[in-house]
Amino acid sequence: MLSIWEKESFIQYDYIIAGSGIVGLSTALSIKELEPNASVLILERGLLPSGASTRNAGFACIGTVGEKLHDIKLMGEENVVQLMLKRWEGLQLLRKRVGDKNMDFENLGGYELVLQHETFDYDAMHRLNHLLSDNFKEPVYAEDYTGINRFGLNSSEVKTLIKNRLDGQLHSGKMLNRLIDLCQQNHIRIITGANITQFEEANNLLRVKVTSSFTSELTFTCKQLAICTNAFTKDLLPDVDVTPGRGQVLITSPIEGLSLQGTFNFDEGYYYFRNFGNRILFGGGRNLDFEKEKTTTFELNPQIQEKLEYYLSEIIAPGKKFHITDRWTGIMGFGKEKLPEVKRITPHISIGIKLNGMGVALGSKIGHELAGVVTIN
Repeated sequence: MLSIWEKESFIQYDYIIAGSGIVGLSTALSIKELEPNASVLILERGLLPSGASTRNAGFACIGTVGEKLHDIKLMGEENVVQLMLKRWEGLQLLRKRVGDKNMDFENLGGYELVLQHETFDYDAMHRLNHLLSDNFKEPVYAEDYTGINRFGLNSSEVKTLIKNRLDGQLHSGKMLNRLIDLCQQNHIRIITGANITQFEEANNLLRVKVTSSFTSELTFTCKQLAICTNAFTKDLLPDVDVTPGRGQVLITSPIEGLSLQGTFNFDEGYYYFRNFGNRILFGGGRNLDFEKEKTTTFELNPQIQEKLEYYLSEIIAPGKKFHITDRWTGIMGFGKEKLPEVKRITPHISIGIKLNGMGVALGSKIGHELAGVVTIN
């Protein structure tokens, strides 16, 4: 039973958002920008955001040449360029909304490692720069061979580096905290530990049923529901085409004399690392066992962790003394193509999902687009 106070003050909303990650929080803030007087509720089933928003590596990037060449084969040059621009626009929106100082954002550049056994297509790099020239005055990609020694990488393993001057890094925890603060300042209510079990359309409203470990089932009502649960969306919409992908991450102890600065990746972006102060944060390896990593469980994969440690010692920090202080995993959401999906699927339900491991860059842009979808009468 609910009191009249609960029914009138806690249950009815104009908009409900499922998921309190980057996309969910950004969607809520964009809705309030479009409709300042709207009542907005965010429901999060975990006590903290459950996917990858607070469990990523803090890369603020638009992607490498190797990744783009792979993507062009899948979806063509035009779609690849449009996706890169979405990532760039999303980063600028995030920086404007949160503020660089509030999330330790640094534009140190991103570097793609070309390993000794690999060949690099310089013509393709120039082609990408040309495709992006209408949007960026200077070339985005350029070779930086001297970076191998400058960053202390193993020159017997690394042939050269390709720099992306647009890429940066940030502190994901501070970023999410600031987004949450902004939501609270805009009178957006957030309820954690709220597991959505069912929703049904009735009388031009949507009834959203929620359970938690603290109370019996509650039913919230709204005009529009925005689902921003990415990899976990199949729990709510079984027919949606989204596949989970687990990301493995570790971080080292402080390393004396560490010269590494920026974000780095290799093997088409499947491995990625950066400096976190004078420590190295390193993740990836999902391509070692794609099928096993298509999961929403947060366990570590020993095979991948072993490979990460090998690359860390042999390529990234050869001869350096360190130990691993922390390990964790995050769950990303992928589609058959790398294009995010933002659309209304019923009169009262919309989705903003499939960020394909680029939630930091894309999240604000997708939230902005989704807000535009749900606020259309």
